[in-house]
Amino acid sequence: MTVLYPRATENVLPIPLNRGERRRRSFRDSEAGMATAEYAIATLAAVAFAALLVAVLGSGEVRSLLMGLIRSALTLG
Repeated sequence: MTVLYPRATENVLPIPLNRGERRRRSFRDSEAGMATAEYAIATLAAVAFAALLVAVLGSGEVRSLLMGLIRSALTLG
């Protein structure tokens, strides 16, 4: 990126923030890592659900029930 006037903002004083803007910025900064934590929790929930499915589908009763359902769906009569 080319900067046309590199020294244009060197001596500019920061604009003082009002109380509402300070509060919004502090709230935004306090939740900086929330997206990462939410992704981690969702990933753990997905792994737990997958483990539950493996355990349930690995049992003989559920497997025979599913095979019967598939056979009845594939038969023409």
